[in-house]
Amino acid sequence: MDILQPPGWPRPKGYSNGVAASGRQIFVSGMIGWDAEGRFASDDFVAQARQALENIVAVLREAGAGPQHIVRMTWYVVDRREYLDAGAALGAAYRDVIGRHYPAMSAVQVAGLMEARARVEIEVTAVLPL
Repeated sequence: MDILQPPGWPRPKGYSNGVAASGRQIFVSGMIGWDAEGRFASDDFVAQARQALENIVAVLREAGAGPQHIVRMTWYVVDRREYLDAGAALGAAYRDVIGRHYPAMSAVQVAGLMEARARVEIEVTAVLPL
């Protein structure tokens, strides 16, 4: 996997501008902050984000992949301010689960998610080298 960083551009914080990879593609559906039984342990944004990331890692594991294989991540949040205010705690949760791997990433505020208690939904694309 190659990180794409145009010359002269400032380095983004917490994501990459682009990623080039080849291999087996893995597409993970949007994961929300509930556990394997479909229960929310918390309504806290960071707690739900951590659980969603843990859910992603579990799905990747089924393909023999891990967080280091993620090339693209999209976050859907119901409250932009909640996402921005989570800053340091969200970064710590991300590093605990994903590590210091920063794929191409987008974050979008949405009017709502299909599960009413969900504060965040995260989907990823990963590439497992052949």
